[in-house]
Amino acid sequence: MDKQPANRRDWARFTILIVLVGIVAGLGAIVFRQLIGLFHNILFYGQFSMYYDVLQHAAPSRWGIGIILAPVIGAVVVAFLVKNFAPEAKGHGVPEVMDAIYYERGIVRPIVAVIKAIASSISIGSGGSVGREGPIIQIGAAFGSAIGQWVRIPDWQRITLIACGAGGGIAATFNAPFGGILFAIEIMLPELSARTLIPVSIATAIATYTSYLYFGEAAFIPITTSTITHINSFDILSYIVLSIVFGLFSVLFIRSIYFTEDTFDRIPGGYYVRHMLGMFLIGLSMYGMIRFFGHYYIQGVGYATVRDVLMLILDHPGFLLFLAVLKLIDTAITLGSGGSGGVFSPLLFIGATLGGSFAVVCNYLFPDYLSMNIQFGALAGMAGMVGASTGAPLTAIVMTAEMTNDFTIMLPLMVIVAIAYGIRRVLEKDSVYTLKLTRRGHFIPDALFSRQEVMKE
Repeated sequence: MDKQPANRRDWARFTILIVLVGIVAGLGAIVFRQLIGLFHNILFYGQFSMYYDVLQHAAPSRWGIGIILAPVIGAVVVAFLVKNFAPEAKGHGVPEVMDAIYYERGIVRPIVAVIKAIASSISIGSGGSVGREGPIIQIGAAFGSAIGQWVRIPDWQRITLIACGAGGGIAATFNAPFGGILFAIEIMLPELSARTLIPVSIATAIATYTSYLYFGEAAFIPITTSTITHINSFDILSYIVLSIVFGLFSVLFIRSIYFTEDTFDRIPGGYYVRHMLGMFLIGLSMYGMIRFFGHYYIQGVGYATVRDVLMLILDHPGFLLFLAVLKLIDTAITLGSGGSGGVFSPLLFIGATLGGSFAVVCNYLFPDYLSMNIQFGALAGMAGMVGASTGAPLTAIVMTAEMTNDFTIMLPLMVIVAIAYGIRRVLEKDSVYTLKLTRRGHFIPDALFSRQEVMKE
C-alpha cells in the first residue's frame, strides 16, 4: 500500500497542531498578563481590574504598611495550589520542561498549565521578585505536550510541539520572535533540523501575531536614541572588564537561588511556613523601598525600573548597584522559599542596573577615553546576565536588540555575552536551569549530536 497519502495526512495533522499551539501560546501570554494585573490590583489596591502597565511604577498601595502582608497572603494561595495540584509549578518552570523533554518523553501533565498560570500570576501580582516568561514557557510547553498526548503523535513531534509552545510563549511575551526561535533551539530542542526548526518558526510567528492583537507591534522597551556612536580601543577594554563582571555576577545569581532554597528547606514548619516567611521578607523590602525611595522598584517583574535606567531617569551608580544587589537577594528569597515565576525578568533588571552603574563609573573616571553611555551599559548587562545565567547566549543577544528595537548593539553584545558566558562556564558548569536538574541526578547534554536519542521515531 502506498504510504504517501498517510504521510501527507500525518504532516497535515502536525501542521494544524503547530498552528494551534502557536495561537494558544500567544493567547496564553495575553491571559497570563491579565491575571497578573488582576491579582496585583486586588492585593495592592482592593480593586477588581486587570489593567497593569508594568512599564510604569505601581502607585503606593492603599494599605500603607499593611502592604507587607500582601506577598504573605499570596504565598498561602501559591503554596496551596502547588502542594495540592501541581508540584511542577513551583520555581521558575523551565527546568521542569527540560526534564520532561529528556527524561519523560515529552509528557507534561495538562493541569500544570492551569496551576502555573494562577500560581505565578499571584506570586508576581503580590510583589514577588520573579518574571512572567518562565510561566509562559511552561504554559505553552504544557499545552503542546497535552495536545500531543491527546492526538497520539510520535515522541519527536510531541517534543517539537513543546518547543513550539515555549518559543511562541517567550516571543509573545517580549515581542521577540527571533529570540523565541533561538530560545527553543538553545534550550529546548534536542535535534536541529528542518523538521524541528520549521514548526518552531511557524508557531513562534503565529504566537507573535496573536499577541499583536492585544499588545500592538511596538518594541517592548523602545530606545529613542542610538546607544553607540563609535568604538575605540578603550571601549573594547571596558567591554572585556564589563563581561567579567557579568560572568561573576551570573555565578553569584545561580548559586544564590539554590543556596537560599537549601536554607529555607532546613527551616522547620513545612512549605506553607517557609514560603510565608520568605514572602514576608519580600513585603518588608517592598515597604522599605516605597517608604524611603518613593517607588517599590524591585517588586514584581521590575520593568519600570529597567525603563528608568534606559531612559536615563535613574543614573546614580551607587543606587543602581544597590538595586542590582537587592533584586538578586529578593529573587533568591522568592524562588528559594517556594515561589512560582521566571528568572528572565530579574536577570534583565540586574543586568540593566549593574551595567548602568558600571557605565556611569567608567565615564566619571575616564571621561576623555570612553564613549560608553548608560544605555549601552544597561543593554549589555541585560544580554550578558541573561546569556551567561541561562546558557542561551544567542537568545540574549538577539532578544535584547528586538526588545529595544536597537540593532546597533549586536556586534559588541556578541563579544560581551560570549566572554560573560565563558566566565560563568569556567566557574559554574551548570546554568540556572540545568543546575536544578543536575541536583536531581538528571543531566542535560551540552551538544545537539548527543541529544538525538531523545528524538527517535
